[in-house]
Amino acid sequence: QTPPPEITAPWAPICPQHSDYPHPRDHYPRGCAPLPPSPQGMQTPRLLPSLILTLVPSYVPWNYHEPLPGVYDFSGDRDLGHFLDLTAEMGLLVILRPGPYICAEWEMVRAGQRLLCPESDPTQLLSLLPDYLQAVDSWLEVLLPRIKPRLYQNGGNIISIQVENEYGSYSGCDYDYLRHLRAAFRTRLGPDVLLFTTDGNSAAELRCGTLQGLYATVDFGPGPNVTAAFAPQRLYEPKGPLVNSEYYTGWLDYWGEPHASSSPAQVAQGLQDMLQLGANVNMYMFQGGTNFGYWSGADYKGCYKPVTTSYDYDAPLSEAGDPTEKLFAIRTVIGKFQPLPEGPMPPATPKYAYGHVPLRKQGEVLELLDVLCPGGPIRSRFPLTFEAVKQAHGFVLYRTRLPRDVWDPAPLSAPPNSVCDRAYVLLNGEYQGRLEHNGQTTLNLTGQAGARLDLLVENMGRINFGVNASDFKGLLQNLSLDSALLSDWLIYPLDVDSAVTRGWPLPTPQAEGSRAGLGPALYTGAFQTPGIAWDTFVKFPGWSKGQLWINGFNVGRYWPVRGPQQTLFVPGSLLSASAPNNITLLELEGAPPRPFVLFLDRPLFNQTVSARAGTELRPP
Repeated sequence: QTPPPEITAPWAPICPQHSDYPHPRDHYPRGCAPLPPSPQGMQTPRLLPSLILTLVPSYVPWNYHEPLPGVYDFSGDRDLGHFLDLTAEMGLLVILRPGPYICAEWEMVRAGQRLLCPESDPTQLLSLLPDYLQAVDSWLEVLLPRIKPRLYQNGGNIISIQVENEYGSYSGCDYDYLRHLRAAFRTRLGPDVLLFTTDGNSAAELRCGTLQGLYATVDFGPGPNVTAAFAPQRLYEPKGPLVNSEYYTGWLDYWGEPHASSSPAQVAQGLQDMLQLGANVNMYMFQGGTNFGYWSGADYKGCYKPVTTSYDYDAPLSEAGDPTEKLFAIRTVIGKFQPLPEGPMPPATPKYAYGHVPLRKQGEVLELLDVLCPGGPIRSRFPLTFEAVKQAHGFVLYRTRLPRDVWDPAPLSAPPNSVCDRAYVLLNGEYQGRLEHNGQTTLNLTGQAGARLDLLVENMGRINFGVNASDFKGLLQNLSLDSALLSDWLIYPLDVDSAVTRGWPLPTPQAEGSRAGLGPALYTGAFQTPGIAWDTFVKFPGWSKGQLWINGFNVGRYWPVRGPQQTLFVPGSLLSASAPNNITLLELEGAPPRPFVLFLDRPLFNQTVSARAGTELRPP
């Protein structure tokens, strides 16, 4: 076998799947940062030599490239080959992680709705279920030929391939599944490539996540005893390098919880301890980033926990790619083991506060159904899931009518965990309130027979880790009104992104005294920069929850009333320095009396906003 180049400590690459600067072809896959064309976007690669980091690992999200069965997309910011070629041009080595499962707080992480159907058995998603293995094989048959020419053995820069990620965290413990993956990769990539797995650093996780012929690595964060942390790996790999495939420099954020942070001193000390052992280290994350669009996932830890749009991760390089105190602490540690390049570290990229931008109401969602769902509704006696109507992300509107007069308040009820994930309820166009995955499942209504009942259901992100990973969206069970099942539904899969790209009709005039601020509606506006296109952060004063687009690009979800994230990061590469920059905002619950957004030159992460008092509060 041709040996890969020796990687001496520190093996500390960036993990690029959560980075910034969404520019076609140069950023993979979430708008990633090693190689953007704009000057401010070159921040991350300029920092690499300053830290002597020469290797980049990257996941390959299956559902990013195969949104529907047999439909593959490697264009634009999904151009994996172009990304890999650019890393080679920069002299960077690559560890590629193309196995079927990636976690990464990425929506669904595998094939998304590709494998979700009413007949799915969620306990068998990562097993020898024939349909699943057939889907895996079909995907690898398309993907791996693109990778093979770029392997180190074939003159490329990819030195190893991960075939599966944290499989030992699942209860399946199916060695035949791992054998199937090993054979699939060997057959398509050849006998010489180094194949490996990654699991948590416990004997139980390694027992189910490893297989002979796949090098076992572990992942863990800072701790008092790295020798003990690596001990489980040594049980399964008595020879060969110690490898921490994911050294956690921070952690992710969930909506409604405080912004995660970790001590720079502890992260630096953990790195130093591993390097003193001669271990190999991949820092996860080295740079934070952004879950643009609908790509943020969710966890299930006793309840459904959606991940924020920001993936800042309290990483050494921030969401915007700027150096932090943690970065300098890490650099100091690396300097103890090998010489650092001379000269100063590159500074933070410039930011700009573009200020106050007024918005106008374009129309309520119910008024724009012809634009948002040009194909018209699907008729069904009972509700259908997102997956059943081939809606991967975003929103679906469910419509029926009250079957009888309801003079006294009667409960509109959903079974527990059957609203996935939030339903915004309207009766004859008037906003009534919401039903939630983990929260309120009953809402009292009154109305006449034949009154139109609408529920706009939002997918907040499919679960990306745990045994509940088969996460259907929409109305999963029948709704009842005063214990009587509701039937005869019209189901509208909404394509808001295409509507934003096409543009809007003239706004609908609002009647005097109408409750224009309540319920799902779209707002638009525009602003011009003072001849620059610098990074910025947008704040949502008085808004409740929704989605933001700038110049047609889906920036992501905002939710200031839940927090902790109060601003969305807007890379300068999204903006025009000369033409008007168009804003579209889908507000789901309630807009402020004077709708506007505010562009700042800094992020606001660790706050919540009281919907009643309008005051900003620190989370407990």
